[in-house]
Amino acid sequence: MSLGKEVRLALQEAAEPAKAETMRAYMKSSMPFLGVKAVPRRAVLRKVFAEHRLGSAPEWRRAVLSLWREAEYREERYAAVELSGYHLYREFQTLYTVPMYEEMIVTGAWWDLVDELATHRVGGLLAAYPDSMRPLMLEWAHDDDLWKRRTAILCQNRFKSRTDTALLYACIEPSLSDNDFFARKAIGWALREFAKTNPGEVIRYVKAKGISGLSRREALKNLPAH
Repeated sequence: MSLGKEVRLALQEAAEPAKAETMRAYMKSSMPFLGVKAVPRRAVLRKVFAEHRLGSAPEWRRAVLSLWREAEYREERYAAVELSGYHLYREFQTLYTVPMYEEMIVTGAWWDLVDELATHRVGGLLAAYPDSMRPLMLEWAHDDDLWKRRTAILCQNRFKSRTDTALLYACIEPSLSDNDFFARKAIGWALREFAKTNPGEVIRYVKAKGISGLSRREALKNLPAH
């Protein structure tokens, strides 16, 4: 049985159909849910992934994209995202994965799918291949696609003291005038994460730039009154 079929079967067996509609409504998803909560979903996927090893990077990328493209339920797309980050395939995280992640970000087009890819997968590639990924993130920061811009803004969220401040601001600034909730939320979230390392710089930046109220509240959420 193929990995995709095993994943679908495992998810169906773990599903609680009575919860599916509530989950779909919460996520505002046009794609239906099976009704598999996060904890049991991750448990069954770990088991399937461990039992169905993929032997090469191309085979792994094909498996991820097959799960993604053929998904009928949202949990199957969550499975593709989890397979893309499965620890056994860490060495496959190279620049060859960029087109795969770009497709998933553009076609996923919602925070529950995009944010994991932005902060863990694309962020990981930026850390490993800064000379190639930095100009790409600058390009994405100016893209018409909201989710590529959000990815560029969020990709350093786990960098802490390694944050490239100039890149962070260069990725934020094309979206400062965007009225979209998800753009403004991303700006605030990225600044809030950076503030854990450099609160004074974030306060300075927020005061210097005309950022939205939402972005400002998010950026300064964990800082004392100033």
